[in-house]
Amino acid sequence: MIKKDELFKTGDQQRIWQKYCGFLDLSLQEFMEIQEQLLMEQIELVYNSPLAKKFMPKKPKDVAEFRRLVPLTTYDDYADYLSVKNEDVLAVKPDYWARTSGKGGASKWVPYTQVALERLSILSTALSILACTNRKGEVNIGNGIRVLHNLPLPPYITGILARLATNNLDIRYIPSIDESESMDFEARTQAGFQIALRVGVDILSSLTSVLLKIGQRFSESSGQMKFNRYMLHPQVMWRLLRAKWICKREGRSMLPKDLWPLKGLLCYGTDTAIYREQIIHYWGKEPMETYGSTEAGLIAASSWNKKNMAFIPLCCFLELAPEEEWLKSRENKDYQPATVLLDEVEPGKCYEVIITSFYGMPFLRYRLGDLIKIIALEDEEAGIKLPQMVFESRADDLIDIAGFSRLDEKTIWQAIANTGIKYEDWSARKEYKQDHPIIHLYIELKQEMKAQELERLVHQKLADTDSSYVDLESMLGIWPLQVTLLPVGSFQRYYEKKKAGGAELAHLKPPHMNAPDAVIQDLLSYTQST
Repeated sequence: MIKKDELFKTGDQQRIWQKYCGFLDLSLQEFMEIQEQLLMEQIELVYNSPLAKKFMPKKPKDVAEFRRLVPLTTYDDYADYLSVKNEDVLAVKPDYWARTSGKGGASKWVPYTQVALERLSILSTALSILACTNRKGEVNIGNGIRVLHNLPLPPYITGILARLATNNLDIRYIPSIDESESMDFEARTQAGFQIALRVGVDILSSLTSVLLKIGQRFSESSGQMKFNRYMLHPQVMWRLLRAKWICKREGRSMLPKDLWPLKGLLCYGTDTAIYREQIIHYWGKEPMETYGSTEAGLIAASSWNKKNMAFIPLCCFLELAPEEEWLKSRENKDYQPATVLLDEVEPGKCYEVIITSFYGMPFLRYRLGDLIKIIALEDEEAGIKLPQMVFESRADDLIDIAGFSRLDEKTIWQAIANTGIKYEDWSARKEYKQDHPIIHLYIELKQEMKAQELERLVHQKLADTDSSYVDLESMLGIWPLQVTLLPVGSFQRYYEKKKAGGAELAHLKPPHMNAPDAVIQDLLSYTQST
């Protein structure tokens, strides 16, 4: 049986904070020293392993030589070994194999060592602490904390993080992790909120897009809430009556925050910044945002002020390829982009993220395929001396139109959100119309509107958001946007078809960017059959 952290029983907030959240107190120089030390330990640990020798023919003597000697890599360079869980090529026998989804529905497997899992355990608890406070040094969680979740379960990294957090704290997951494993995503979400009506919630951990949809549907249907026997439970009845009293006092319809006053809100997804205000409106808490990946662990997280994200030095060694270098490699697949370290970044610039594993995990100078933007070199408000970042997009999910405009998922998402229209979901990709490239937006609305009207609105919001988009019309004389409206239920039918076919959770929804022909044809087939 795992022994819980005795610090939480003492209530010593200073020591708890230092153990779990002390990385936010580092200077940039201290950050870089930790990175260098852990990288050199990693080199010493793995350089004799068969997999490392594929990329590192000799042992580098320092960070600079490591960066000169080892080429940039992708999962394809490791796939022959990791996809079959070949442990003989690894430096350290893994304790666990985590799973993530690659392109085309393929699975990618990532080996996690015991030390890497122990580090993630500490950071997982740190996220809960930070989610539940808006002041430095304040710890508002303890044993018995209730966490409502609807994230992908083990072997996905979100489920692993949930389990790891229990190494340090007694956590009551709603539903329990064991119960959740026998439910699909929708059933788990529904069961979780029903249980939460009775027992209450401290922390809600979810994908941002899911929270937004739940909030919207709850708000739309709150006036039509039907009585059932479950509501006779005293705790449920008290919670409903209390929420109704709050709404009557404030003269508005019921929202999720009225039923579940939260201590903290942990959000995952690229759209958190876009829907921040709506999430606060529905759930009553500022979202705590994180950035990471299965291959890297946790890379960055927002602090107690819930604004931009600060980097974490403890999971992987960070290199960053400036956007201009990334673009060269996009145009020439053989080009190796130059990289900078975190103490060399510039505010306002975008970078591709490249990581090297710590603790005997296998990845060396690995391209995650993500673009991030450096917002500032420190957070003056919070007193954090580390560069502040936001997630921009997947590096392979840009829509490039005639070399003038490169639109990412976040930009298109923001433009749609800024129109104020109500919609179910969308997918956009580059297509050709009359021999010139366009952005084709396929979208399912929740309100009556003509495609031409929506096209005009989104076009204007894209122009307001991205100055290079304006050049497409003014300099090339082309109208770069086309909108196709999908009938109500199109995305739900797509979801049900994929679910019936046994697709993984990550592939139950169409991709927002550059969906393949088969996906678009599936969505359009619902249009043709109605």
